[in-house]
Amino acid sequence: MTQTAEQQKHTSTGQDVLVVDGLVRRFGDLTAVADVSFRIAPGETYGLLGPNGAGKTTTISMIAGLLEADEGSVTVVGQPMGPTKVAPKRHLGLVPQDLAIYPDLSARENLTFFGRLQGLSGGGLRARVAEVLELTGLTDRAKGPTKEFSGGMKRRLNIGIGLLHQPTLLILDEPTVGVDPQSRNAILESVENLSGEGMAVLYTTHYMEEAERLCDRIGIIDSGTLQAEGTRDELIRLIGGVDNIQLTAAGDTEAAAEALRALPPVARVDADRGRLQLTVHDAPTAVAQIVTTATASGLQLSDVQISRPNLESVFLHLTGKALRD
Repeated sequence: MTQTAEQQKHTSTGQDVLVVDGLVRRFGDLTAVADVSFRIAPGETYGLLGPNGAGKTTTISMIAGLLEADEGSVTVVGQPMGPTKVAPKRHLGLVPQDLAIYPDLSARENLTFFGRLQGLSGGGLRARVAEVLELTGLTDRAKGPTKEFSGGMKRRLNIGIGLLHQPTLLILDEPTVGVDPQSRNAILESVENLSGEGMAVLYTTHYMEEAERLCDRIGIIDSGTLQAEGTRDELIRLIGGVDNIQLTAAGDTEAAAEALRALPPVARVDADRGRLQLTVHDAPTAVAQIVTTATASGLQLSDVQISRPNLESVFLHLTGKALRD
């Protein structure tokens, strides 16, 4: 997929595709979104990671101009966004949680219909429909009614509709909910390819592994508040950024523990009944030195396990609860 002129413009100037500043949305006494701010650059995939009910869908509804913000502002390619704004919405592709397809139409007919709504026509429309069918892996099923599709195929078609007009910003709201593992992986592979083509992507999910795989930067949202944002490594540094190594061994674990404590990457060692628990900095780099030192101290190692902090750990640290609570 080639970049549109608008995508090329924002890629070359470095201008943020999306700027969200101080968004607030209330429903009666409930504040669903409270002072949310973030930016997305050209070609960047930004993830909103949080549990169901965290405020993700309300946030993107305001970003897409479907819902009026009580406070704050949204600009898309430098243009103010809101329910009455038309021009900035042309730069958006929105893929909602609920499927927006016609079950009695084929995949090709669905794409053609929505393409016409987006201003495409003639040979350009036919070429774009063929390209999107290929991208979503639906070329072989282009003619059958979509009511016969699996859940994963419907999700992929839903994404294809959002991609038809080559938006500058694609918004994906929980696009893998309820799909089988094979379709889920196909969806994730498609999203991975988009940022390399200059498209900015806003991706909401409550799956930590999806955010880690896809997103250049991640905003952790809970109870309508953006708790923290940054790259994966930046977020992990919020909880100290240390790794754990467990050694299972026979021999004098106390003597080995003393030797291991002297190593620069090792922050802490606890010995207990044939096991050594080490807290270390950058475990993949340090593990060879640790194993060599432990062996030289007389230990006979039977197992080495490395565990690294992840976004689940960060979420628990920031909110006091597990991601799917």
